[in-house]
Amino acid sequence: MKEKLPHSTTSLVLGIFSIITCWCYGIPGIVLGIIGLIQGKKAIALHNEDPDLYEGVGNANAGKITSIIGLVLTVLFTGYIIWIVSQIGWENLQDPELLQEKIREMQNQ
Repeated sequence: MKEKLPHSTTSLVLGIFSIITCWCYGIPGIVLGIIGLIQGKKAIALHNEDPDLYEGVGNANAGKITSIIGLVLTVLFTGYIIWIVSQIGWENLQDPELLQEKIREMQNQ
């Protein structure tokens, strides 16, 4: 009887949470994505050492994929936030009236 592959489910769960939290300004998505990727690599390496002993390598592969997706989305969203701040200006983010004016200017361009 085959054993369940350690770290495979953890990798999948962390990858899914990385995708979910990628909108939280970067930090949670990056942390969860990196940990999920590491856990997925550990699980796949363990499976490759003795494939007949473990089952569940699909979860490890899915965990790596979802972690990579979460990392990419987090980087893209963080880059978008940085771009918005560079276009509007940090000081304009503090004043709601100036912020609305800058947004209207960007929409009219």
